[in-house]
Amino acid sequence: MSYKYKKMKGKIWKIIADLLLISICAYVIGDLVFWGIKTHRWENWTVREKAIIYFAKAPMRVLTINHRGDSLRLRRNSLELSDKMLESHQYEKLCELLLATVQDPSQDGVGIAGPQVGISRRIVAVQRFDKPGEPFEVYPNIRISGVNLGKDPALLPGGVPDLNAAMEPGPEGCLSVPGRRGNVLRYRDIDIQYTLIPAMRDTTERIQGFTAVIFQHECDHLDGVLYIDKVIPGSLQERD
Repeated sequence: MSYKYKKMKGKIWKIIADLLLISICAYVIGDLVFWGIKTHRWENWTVREKAIIYFAKAPMRVLTINHRGDSLRLRRNSLELSDKMLESHQYEKLCELLLATVQDPSQDGVGIAGPQVGISRRIVAVQRFDKPGEPFEVYPNIRISGVNLGKDPALLPGGVPDLNAAMEPGPEGCLSVPGRRGNVLRYRDIDIQYTLIPAMRDTTERIQGFTAVIFQHECDHLDGVLYIDKVIPGSLQERD
């Protein structure tokens, strides 16, 4: 075998090794950075999610619109959590982190959603002002499943219920939108649907009053929506 042939063969193997390395790096980067563009339901935590959960300390850093990278992530649609994920120790730790973060004096919040800490999953922690002791509770795979209009709802022409008539204005702020506050129209009587733990089954619950407002605010986060997108024109103000 000539020296020239050996040298060419070595170059070919080096090219193959480089291509293999590039493919592996592209796969990892795709999982770490671009996983959110996929719309199907993941059956397990991504590498990036595991890293956030493993290495995070309470209180977690809350993403804000003041940072471009944070703002882009806050605008993503969140994915559901599979039963496998809900039974994992990562889920347990994430719940602890969310609760510790939203209750930390530095945050002074009444609710927080997964996307606000970099986890684009349908999970929120909400303070239940409608329960004794006003506890904070975690709700996985949460959705607003219905609006209750009362016995005599306002009607549009043709007898169609006027959903907007059931909304009331109220002041809102957000941990991800620091230094601002504005009025938003929200329903005061809603139904929520979420996965009940540890039964692993969907359940529906009726929520009223200010707690209903909090659930709507946090569920908006899961769809990439911020309260400033819905603020009543002219009501947004700076605050300390």
